[in-house]
Amino acid sequence: MPDKVHLHQDEEKPFLSALQANAQAVKSVSQAVAPTLGPKGLDTMLVNSKNEVVVTNDGVTILDRMAINHPAAKMIVNVAKAQQAEVGDGTTTATLLASALVDEGLKQVLRGVPVTKVITGIQRGTRFALIKMQERARMIYEMDDEWLQRIAFTASRENEDITLAVMEAAHLMGREKLLEKGFKLSSCVVAHPRIESKVFAGIVVSKPRMNSQMPRTRQNARVLVLADALEPEAFSDDVRTDEAFSRKERLREEFYVMLEHLIHLNVGLIVTEGAVDPHAEEVLADAGVIVAAEVAKEELNKVSEYTGARQIKRSGLKKSPEEIEALLGLCTEVEDDEALSRIRISGGQGTPFATILVGAATDEVVEERERICKDAASAVQAAIHGGFVPGGGAVELAIARDVEHFRNTVQGMERFGVSAVSEALQRPMSQVVANAGFNPLEKIEAVKALQLKRQSDSLGIDCDRGIVADMIEMGVVDPLPVKAHALKTAGEVAVAILRIHTIVQMKEDPVF
Repeated sequence: MPDKVHLHQDEEKPFLSALQANAQAVKSVSQAVAPTLGPKGLDTMLVNSKNEVVVTNDGVTILDRMAINHPAAKMIVNVAKAQQAEVGDGTTTATLLASALVDEGLKQVLRGVPVTKVITGIQRGTRFALIKMQERARMIYEMDDEWLQRIAFTASRENEDITLAVMEAAHLMGREKLLEKGFKLSSCVVAHPRIESKVFAGIVVSKPRMNSQMPRTRQNARVLVLADALEPEAFSDDVRTDEAFSRKERLREEFYVMLEHLIHLNVGLIVTEGAVDPHAEEVLADAGVIVAAEVAKEELNKVSEYTGARQIKRSGLKKSPEEIEALLGLCTEVEDDEALSRIRISGGQGTPFATILVGAATDEVVEERERICKDAASAVQAAIHGGFVPGGGAVELAIARDVEHFRNTVQGMERFGVSAVSEALQRPMSQVVANAGFNPLEKIEAVKALQLKRQSDSLGIDCDRGIVADMIEMGVVDPLPVKAHALKTAGEVAVAILRIHTIVQMKEDPVF
């Protein structure tokens, strides 16, 4: 019997060693972004080998640009990226929760709880917490709801000009568009160091006119959107015969006829996904047509939707002029903005669009303002989708109490994993309080007692005065989708890290 116990302990050593190493790596990454959380959070300066500097308190920017080698730490970075891609905000919270779950899970394992039980408990606790969070959401049904502006103000780090710009753009787009699957208000943000910050009722194509001989502006322009190259049709016959030469000439002549049709239809703007034939470029410039070439598919779709144009392939240009005319879009103005080096389109006859132009004095500052503006836009759209909850870590602390009650209903050792979730949910408020310069333990206990006494989920700490205050009354709220996604992804990655039994170095791929 003693030999079997000894063998079991030896087998546990590699696992505990790997788990502790992973937990430490995750903690190190979390500590890099934790000081930025909350209204009193500070900035981080990132410096590369060329002494180029980025100053930011944006979690995903810090993690994305940090020199990180540990595989478990890279998994945490992926959490932040997933959070940013899905909801556009809350990356620091997601990172903090993931680190806390791994840390609390490790504590339970070191107490002797089987890791499989801890994992199952964390999964159950996280699912329960997400349900409780959903139940506590306050929904937003109207675009004029005052909470939308408050949410934008908080997410914009209290930049009033960005808040107003985001709200104006949201109203121009409308609730229906903001609820549309796949659409992101943050994609409407365009930043440049030499422009005035404002909202533009229209869209911006990230390409200038391809030829300076083309007009800089066109009024009441018909718009052709070509999901192809504007070139003569190609064929695969490489044999240099008279027949092949004749066919090539015939295709080129057909292409020139197509160009003449477009000119006669008074097309003012052509946006193509592919390249443009040099002769076509010259002909269209002489005819006063503005052409934007090699435009990204996403922008091509936006031009189509905004102007009402239907995308066509090169073969579609063989249609009759009447058929092509029916596929064209329309806008009141096209302008090649020299300051932006991009084409601006306004007055489209299709779906309304808005562009948030963000300017600043330098490249470094404009980059940060762009990130802030995108965060605010994402937060507003998320709130319209799923409502909002009290911020400042208040709702997580209230849910931690719910999870603790749930723990008492769980049988067996899984309850220790549920406890890990309860403890981790207290970490956001603890960090916010610490960043404000107060004692987290003292303040958290004070909030817990009052939340329980008043059965409230909105009590937190006023970071200016250090007293318990109602976050809702203070206007400190967060979109539910941001909070929920942060907890969901944090739970998933924590479980993935806790499952790792051994770290093995892979051999390098052979070089041929």
